[in-house]
Amino acid sequence: MTTNSVETDIDPLMVAERWMLEGRDVALATVVATWGSAPRPVGSHLVIDADGNFHGSVSGGCVEGEVISEAAGVIEDGEPKMLEFGVADETAWRVGLSCGGKIEVYLERVG
Repeated sequence: MTTNSVETDIDPLMVAERWMLEGRDVALATVVATWGSAPRPVGSHLVIDADGNFHGSVSGGCVEGEVISEAAGVIEDGEPKMLEFGVADETAWRVGLSCGGKIEVYLERVG
């Protein structure tokens, strides 16, 4: 089962560094742009390891589930991705941004 780290007051970048030192393969998701109603500000981070463990937040709910799913491929092939979520996207209802907001998340392998 994949779970969010219980260390909620720890900076996700510090968690990423620790996980890499432990030998884990790690991806980092960063909110790079927002429009309208967005749950997390630009600069918010979510760190994900190859086992699907994660820490931090880029949006919440289904958006994070989608980012975590995409992270597996980024960790495997090393190719970064720019992900967009918003009401104009056909996945808006599925990923939970039906409120009219839009976010862009840059996802990259680190380490």
